[in-house]
Amino acid sequence: MADKRDYYEVLGLQKGASDDEIKKAFRQSAKKYHPDLHPGDKACEEKFKEVNEAYEVLSDKDKRARYDQFGHAGVDPNFGAGAPGGGSPFGGGIDIDDIFSSFFGGFGGRRQGRANAPQRGSDVEASITVTFEEAAKGCKKSVTYNNVSTCDECHGTGAAAGSQPKTCSACGGSGRVTINQRSPFGVIQTQRSCDACHGTGKIVDNPCRKCSGSGRQRKTRTVDVTVPAGIRDQQILNISGHGNAGYNGGPAGDLHVYVNVRSHSLFERRGDDVWCDLPITFAQAALGAEVTVPTLDGKVKYNIHEGTQPGDVFKLKGRGIQKLGGRGKGDQFVRVVVEVPKSLNSKQKELIREFDKSTGEKNYAKRKSFFDKLKQFFND
Repeated sequence: MADKRDYYEVLGLQKGASDDEIKKAFRQSAKKYHPDLHPGDKACEEKFKEVNEAYEVLSDKDKRARYDQFGHAGVDPNFGAGAPGGGSPFGGGIDIDDIFSSFFGGFGGRRQGRANAPQRGSDVEASITVTFEEAAKGCKKSVTYNNVSTCDECHGTGAAAGSQPKTCSACGGSGRVTINQRSPFGVIQTQRSCDACHGTGKIVDNPCRKCSGSGRQRKTRTVDVTVPAGIRDQQILNISGHGNAGYNGGPAGDLHVYVNVRSHSLFERRGDDVWCDLPITFAQAALGAEVTVPTLDGKVKYNIHEGTQPGDVFKLKGRGIQKLGGRGKGDQFVRVVVEVPKSLNSKQKELIREFDKSTGEKNYAKRKSFFDKLKQFFND
């Protein structure tokens, strides 16, 4: 007993800890060192036994009182022979199976689901690229991708033609085996996946040559997908049942298709609206003009009003992108860009000078307002 650690130290407690503190510390330590979380780790197995021993003493009021007064010498050294009648050796109202079930999802066997139960296959991913117009109006595309499918020669059994898998004798076809581990309180019973059949419950003596006995094979597949009108860049289309094959008769996973939308040379998307720039001449801006505007549905005519300013925006209602679900369309917004002419000849320059002399400040409202503010700024 001289080499035993202090029981309070084992549970990370101070002498005088409450019953609730002892119970909480035990739960945490039992979770940390449980053998099912550290298979084959002898150090963790020993710590787990040490934790159980400490809790068995400290959770019992009489034993704890003797331990507090006399240390290890005050506790019967043979207390770890097991609980009378085969019941739970733990005091304080704790069911060890309840602890492991809540922390580990059912270690202890009777709460653990069957390892060879049907399981859904995993999902796979692929991507496609569509044009700006295809995203706006919708289209159909073919997607080529890789997935794991049921072997078409053995139909998923893993056995060669003319043979069948046999039930695993080690686990009786359950896919799990029971492990008995001795502890200071008796035998703790846990379950784990069967090593002989790797949890399938079946043994294949004559494996299929095409899939090497796995019952599954990697394939390249192509599927047609409908890209809905209004889809956005990096949205995902889900194609049900086109992912990897399931296990033990479980359903296949899904195919997630990421949609990449190419940018456009004229249009920019903002929500369901479309924006574009429209270059016009100084004369068109000053005098007004009928201009041609590109849209996703073709060219349309629009009358620029007299005195249009650079940066002015006009709206073409309903000329945007189809909203997902068919709930109408967005609008198109057109930003006016007034282009200043370059490389003028001498005659053209002279005409502009004469024009500039003939116009007054009243023709340049923003310019007049700016200089009025400038005068006020310096006068202040």
